[in-house]
Amino acid sequence: MVTRFALAASDIQFSLEVFPPKSEAGLGNLLATVDAYAALRPSAITVTFTARRTPQAVAYMRDVVSQLAARTSIPVAAHLTCAGRSRAEIDDILAALWNDGTRSIVALRGDTPEVTGPYQPHPQGYATTADFISAVRARYPAMKILVAGYPETHPESPSAEFDLAHLKRKVDAGADGVLTQFFFDPEVFLRWRDRVVAQGIRVPLVPGLLPILSFPRMVGFAGKCNAHVPGFLHTMFEGVDPNSVDHKLLAMNVLSHQITRLIEHGVTSFHFYTLNDTLLTRHVCTWLRMAF
Repeated sequence: MVTRFALAASDIQFSLEVFPPKSEAGLGNLLATVDAYAALRPSAITVTFTARRTPQAVAYMRDVVSQLAARTSIPVAAHLTCAGRSRAEIDDILAALWNDGTRSIVALRGDTPEVTGPYQPHPQGYATTADFISAVRARYPAMKILVAGYPETHPESPSAEFDLAHLKRKVDAGADGVLTQFFFDPEVFLRWRDRVVAQGIRVPLVPGLLPILSFPRMVGFAGKCNAHVPGFLHTMFEGVDPNSVDHKLLAMNVLSHQITRLIEHGVTSFHFYTLNDTLLTRHVCTWLRMAF
């Protein structure tokens, strides 16, 4: 006789980040992706914001957020960047999102791709992300505001101490929680978490994890955001075809190791940078939902 064991539902939480696709076919695939995720009960879905400042680009991002929100009861958070935009422009976008029913944002500085050299705020814009957050909190007290954190420091920060002080200013301005940049060594996050708590920051710190869909592509991402790729990963993936089963199995092992180590140290919530791909993220979220 086979004994069947009932698995208790996990209390581990996870959110999923997606981006607005560039075509109608891509949007259809994204909606199908969200349907696949919905059964796993993520705590939220976040939608990245476009760096393009055209009204059409902003309208499309809003439409994607609205379509996702209409399709599921899962909270949908819109990324909102203030780089290269005036206060009036940001305030108008925020008002439109609020009128659409959006009640959660990821407040970011963002980048201005057409500008080279050190970052400079828009002359009529918010001077810092903390100023931006303060304005959002004042106008929309009920808005949930998440911000970015950098366990290996932001590429433009002069020091780790400066980076932590900047994070504290964002939290003091009204942020409700922190989603981190991706990393691959769990100890990096755990040491950073200790330093953040020592700064008196008490909001949730959610580690951001990037499934390795293509090792060469991931290395390119990491180089742009100051995320260290350990040497053993280079060795593991050397010569492995990104489209092969071996690559997927190695990536799943890396992701599950990160998660297991972090859970051992009290982490109960994760944020996955899905890149609009369901395979690895869906399987690891199923594992999280059923096994912990």
